[in-house]
Amino acid sequence: MAALGWLTPRRRSATARSVLAGEASAEAARKTAQALETEAGPPAGPEEAAAQAAGQAEPAEPEFPVAGDDLAAAFFDLDNTVMQGAAIFHFGRGLYKREFFHRRELARFAWQQAWFRLAGVEDPEHMQDARDSALSIVKGHKVCELMSIGEEIYDEYMAERIWPGTRALAQAHLDAGQKVWLVTAAPVETATIIARRLGLTGALGTVAESVDGIYTGRLVGEPLHGPAKAEAVRALAAAEGLDLERCAAYSDSHNDIPMLSLVGHPYAINPDTKLRKHARAHDWRLRDYRTGRKAVKVGVPAAAGVGAIAGGAAAAIALHRRRK
Repeated sequence: MAALGWLTPRRRSATARSVLAGEASAEAARKTAQALETEAGPPAGPEEAAAQAAGQAEPAEPEFPVAGDDLAAAFFDLDNTVMQGAAIFHFGRGLYKREFFHRRELARFAWQQAWFRLAGVEDPEHMQDARDSALSIVKGHKVCELMSIGEEIYDEYMAERIWPGTRALAQAHLDAGQKVWLVTAAPVETATIIARRLGLTGALGTVAESVDGIYTGRLVGEPLHGPAKAEAVRALAAAEGLDLERCAAYSDSHNDIPMLSLVGHPYAINPDTKLRKHARAHDWRLRDYRTGRKAVKVGVPAAAGVGAIAGGAAAAIALHRRRK
C-alpha cells in the first residue's frame, strides 16, 4: 500500500528542518565550489565573457543571460532537467555492481527507477524511500571512498544521460561570466561530482551526516526537496551577494515551484503536467527536450538552439532503437 502513496504528491511548506537542510547544503556548496575554483583557475572576466557572447547569434529579444552581471547566477535542478532519470538510482546501480548490497535491494532500486521514468514526477515519499535505502547502504563507509566510487559511477551510468539542450543553457550562463549551481535532492557529494564534470560552479544537495569522515546514516535536516531547495537557494544567494530577481532557475518538476518562484527568470524544462500548466499560467519560459517538439515561444535564450536540436536528435534515436 505504501507504493500507492507515490501516486498522490503532497505540497509541503518550509519547516525548520527544510531551513536547516537548505543552510547546510548552501554551506557545503560554497566549500566545494571554492575547491573547484582553485582547481580550475580564475573565471573569465566581464570583458572576456562579453567578447564570447558577441560571437554568438544575435537573439530576437534582449540579451539573456546578461554578460558580466555578477549579481546573477543560475540554478539547475538535476533529475530529468539536466540528466535523464534520477541520480540516486544510477548511484545505487553502481554500488550494487561493487557489492555494497544484494539483489533484493537492487530490485527495489530498479522498481523505483522504473516508476520515476514512467510517472515523470518526483513524489516526496517516493524519493524519501529511495534515500532511506541509500543512507542505510552507505552507513559506516568513508566519505572519500564514496566520492571516489561516485566518479566511476558517473562515467558508467550518468555521462551519457545529460540532456544536451539543458547543458547548452548552463553553458550560456557560464559564457556570460555567471556562476551555475546544481540544486538537487541527490547527495551533495554525487551532485558535486556531476557539477565538476560539467564544468559548473558547484552543487546544492542533500547533506548526509558524517563524523570523522564516516557516514552515520543520518541526514542534516531533511532531503533537499521542494521547499528545502528554495531555502538552499535563498541561503546561497545571501552568502554570495546575489540578486535573486536577476537570477534564473530551471526545473522539470512542480515540486520545485518554490525554487522557481524565487528568481526573476524561471524556466520549465521537460516539465511535468502540473509545472507546464503553472508555467503557462505565469508566463514562464518553457523548453522540452524529450521529444524535440517546439516549446511555447516565450523567450528561450538563443544559446539553447543548438542544444535543442541535439536533444531532439538524441530523443529520436532512442525512440527508434526502442521500436526495433
